[in-house]
Amino acid sequence: MSLKLFIFDCDGTIVDSAHTIVDGMAHAFGLHGFEAPTPEATRSIIGLSLPQAISRLNPALDEAMCNTLVESYKDFVISKRENGEAEELLYPGAKEAIEGLAAEENALLGIATGKAYRGVLHLFNSFDWHDLFVTVQTADRAPSKPHPGMILQAMEQTGVAAKDVLMIGDTTYDMVMANNAGVTAVGVTWGYHSEDMLTKAGAHHMVHDYGALHRLLADML
Repeated sequence: MSLKLFIFDCDGTIVDSAHTIVDGMAHAFGLHGFEAPTPEATRSIIGLSLPQAISRLNPALDEAMCNTLVESYKDFVISKRENGEAEELLYPGAKEAIEGLAAEENALLGIATGKAYRGVLHLFNSFDWHDLFVTVQTADRAPSKPHPGMILQAMEQTGVAAKDVLMIGDTTYDMVMANNAGVTAVGVTWGYHSEDMLTKAGAHHMVHDYGALHRLLADML
């Protein structure tokens, strides 16, 4: 019986955090005199690490100003969390599916996210999930998606071979990262990139709700 490693993206896959990210980007850009990106533009970059996301939203920014906006965004989001104003709602069925899979003897769960580690701890604290995920890869500990570094580090930590690893995510960055790492890409359609985008980016499987995702992953155990 071989172990399977199921790696989950966070934003747009486990939790719907777009409202906080949109507000954070609007704050950071506006604070320094730049036009705020549209909500649609911000949703399109969710999943990237902050420097890459901000550079994509405004390619004219130099490195120093990009870093300044990164810090302003972080300050805004951290403040909202500390004030209890950055609630991240689980997608329907996420709690049952993730906790059910974590209880399976031959399943290991991981995280690969554009969040910083602080953001993942907030998620774990919110739902008492500290013991569910055996590997956590974050934007401040690995290269930004779609570089395969997060998945490769997770594989090294767990000892699970690529043939037994699945990456579950809602963006093209997740699908490309999975293919770059040589693992199976599972696209979910309730997040921030369309089903067509996920397919074109190399999704091997597509699911439309957490019930279907749970069944797909359980069938692979």
